[in-house]
Amino acid sequence: MKLLRNLSAKGITLTCGALLAALLFSGCATTEPDPVFTTNPVAETSPTPAAYPPPTAPTTPGDTNPIPTNEIGVYRFQVGALVTVTFSDTPEPIQPQEERVKEDGNITLPLIRAVKALGKTQGELQKEIRDRYVPKYYVRLNVIVKNQPMDLYYYVTGEVRSPGAKPYISDTTVTKAISVAGGPTEWARPSRVQLLRGDKTKVTVDLKKATADSSLDPKVFPGDTINVPKSRF
Repeated sequence: MKLLRNLSAKGITLTCGALLAALLFSGCATTEPDPVFTTNPVAETSPTPAAYPPPTAPTTPGDTNPIPTNEIGVYRFQVGALVTVTFSDTPEPIQPQEERVKEDGNITLPLIRAVKALGKTQGELQKEIRDRYVPKYYVRLNVIVKNQPMDLYYYVTGEVRSPGAKPYISDTTVTKAISVAGGPTEWARPSRVQLLRGDKTKVTVDLKKATADSSLDPKVFPGDTINVPKSRF
């Protein structure tokens, strides 16, 4: 009986020791939280649309989107420009022609007369002149067109306070040009102002009327000369 009591006591002691050890072991063990799952994990980790570069238009291989040649880097003839036309490969020699582009935009050449030069490139004018001559006048013809440097000045002479060459900066007229030259002197005859064009044509301008009516105030171009005569009295 005494032996049974001792065994029972030892069993209880062992059992309690085992339970205590189990509790201590479970307390020291590392535990991890249960994983949390979302219904759309890809959407939560994807960058916002603002993070992407803006879409670009599709390109065609070889398409470099060239700048139109009529806007940048190509000279086009203007009023007052000096044009030289040289001819070759004809049975009889043709003298080179040198013409300034007139106010109507034309130059004048033998046989074909007026040819529109205003706004054209050298190549375009060259082709037009050749097409006008061949085959109507010549079977074969080579044409070379060159633009000479423009004289970017006009000239005011006579009875003005500051005569001489004036830089051609932008569109101007006879009244504006005379104003740039300091205006007429007290000895001037403003009703008989002479405008001499580069092509040798002459225009008479009455300053008083031109000031009142802009249609009577002709434009001035590089190379033109304005002369204000002296009054007879």
